[in-house]
Amino acid sequence: MKSSRIRRTVVSAAAVVALPVSLGVMAPQAFADPAAPGTPTPPSAPVTPSTPTSPGESTSPGGSTSPSASASPSESTSPSTSTSPGPSTSPSRTAVPNPAVPFGPGCSSIPKTGTGSLAQMATEKVATAISHNPDFTTFLSLVKKAGLTDRLNTAKDITLFVPTNEAFKKLSTAQLDQIKNNEAQLRKVVKYHVAEKKVTPDLLPNGVFSTWEGTTLSTSGSDRTFKVNDTAKILCGNIKTENATVYTIDTVLTPK
Repeated sequence: MKSSRIRRTVVSAAAVVALPVSLGVMAPQAFADPAAPGTPTPPSAPVTPSTPTSPGESTSPGGSTSPSASASPSESTSPSTSTSPGPSTSPSRTAVPNPAVPFGPGCSSIPKTGTGSLAQMATEKVATAISHNPDFTTFLSLVKKAGLTDRLNTAKDITLFVPTNEAFKKLSTAQLDQIKNNEAQLRKVVKYHVAEKKVTPDLLPNGVFSTWEGTTLSTSGSDRTFKVNDTAKILCGNIKTENATVYTIDTVLTPK
């Protein structure tokens, strides 16, 4: 009986020793072969939620997120250069004739060559230059009678407005006689036709000029059509002489 107790004790001790050994063997088998029948499958590891990718970041392999160098938030896009508006259109200037040549319908009556031509007039003093043209004989006679020939020829950079013979025909006989027979009035009328400065075509549209008579005369118009004092039309303008510029007109000017 005593021996039988000893055997049970030995068997129990062996069983205790064998149990952990068998469990140690079964555990790796269970993990190595999850499909083995009768073996419970251990729970899978929880999935770690991915970190949201912030704007401007690229996701590198392996789940790590690194900032993208191409879209750094510290770099702001410079505003595009706005197109500057085109130049504003300035108000159009009044058209004027070429300042280098005479203009007007009356220029056709001036000889093309020889005596009285534009080329010859350009080489002569103003009173001498107009003396060669038969259309200016009446005015020239008044200049001589007023004793202003030398003054005209020695002046510099003046402008002479010369009425044609037809212009004097617009005056009545009484009006013409009053000019011719009254020395003071004669000089007044002649001197009123002389501007103290050189009048170029670009000054004609809105011009006001002092005269030898002491008052002013005005010019207006555009292109090739101009008037003096709103009454006398310029027939041929910008005629050059050695010391003056000549404008022929169709009406005698009356001093103010």
